[in-house]
Amino acid sequence: MYCLGFDIGGTKCAVSLGFVDRDVCRVLGKRKFPTPEGCAAALKAMTEQADALLEEAELRPGQLAGIGVSCGGPLDSKSGVILSPPNLPGWDHVEITELLRRRYGVPAYLQNDANACAVAEWRFGAGRGCENMIFLTFGTGLGAGLILGGRLYAGTNDMAGEAGHIRMERFGPVGYGKCGSMEGFCSGGGIAQLARYMAIEQIQRGTPPAICESARELDALTAKVVADAAAEGDPFGIAVYRRCGEYLGKGLAILVDLLNPEKIVIGSIYARCRELLYDAMMQTLSEEALPGALAVCSVVPAELGESIGDYAALSVAAGGL
Repeated sequence: MYCLGFDIGGTKCAVSLGFVDRDVCRVLGKRKFPTPEGCAAALKAMTEQADALLEEAELRPGQLAGIGVSCGGPLDSKSGVILSPPNLPGWDHVEITELLRRRYGVPAYLQNDANACAVAEWRFGAGRGCENMIFLTFGTGLGAGLILGGRLYAGTNDMAGEAGHIRMERFGPVGYGKCGSMEGFCSGGGIAQLARYMAIEQIQRGTPPAICESARELDALTAKVVADAAAEGDPFGIAVYRRCGEYLGKGLAILVDLLNPEKIVIGSIYARCRELLYDAMMQTLSEEALPGALAVCSVVPAELGESIGDYAALSVAAGGL
């Protein structure tokens, strides 16, 4: 089945043309570009790029099996409406699937990006063969997609899987609008906040870390800067990622006890920095989770890498999930 996929993000968008079968997904062409300001301009750019991909492949819109849209929420997947995502100003009640159906004359589907990525990893990546799987984004923020009983579970109104909102501590880094949340400790922005807190502590003690010798340098502490330092053996960078790993393990224990998955697949930062997080994560997970539930669950990095957004949107197109 030939499919079109639209991956809509706050900073960048991608349009992909692919061939999708039961257990095969091949990206035949892709266009990636910064997200234009304003909904109308973004939709115009995406459809123009989609038209160009179809023309290059010598395909007519009627030869498509479907169109999939992967986008951050809130949204209504059943009616195909995007509902004012915070990272997409001006995208207010956008009936995107209806717009695409009218333009191309084929079925169009919308899904939360974390859910779409979960299905992509389940069908084509690290979760193949699982009946019960959790996917965690672990990127700019922390979202989750749930595969339960061999199908996507999105909840009553597409709000299932918001693991980033779980409170780990009363105080701590802010994520998802909540101090001490799982996203606050386990995301790119959260790791940066955690590093700044820990750096201030050392600076005030008179033992500043090598990568941040004064408070003036705090803003330069990003998750990548700290990870690069840790990879070179810097004790401060290692300590920051160990602290993050501890809270990741604590959060995973809640998910393991509650949902009893056979696999947890984690993308982005975890996939890139697994060696910095794994030991602390597993130690805390082993201490916190029920032994019987943990014994049947493995925690693995995502397999689809930088292509996961393409696979996610095309997965939505192939069946609407």
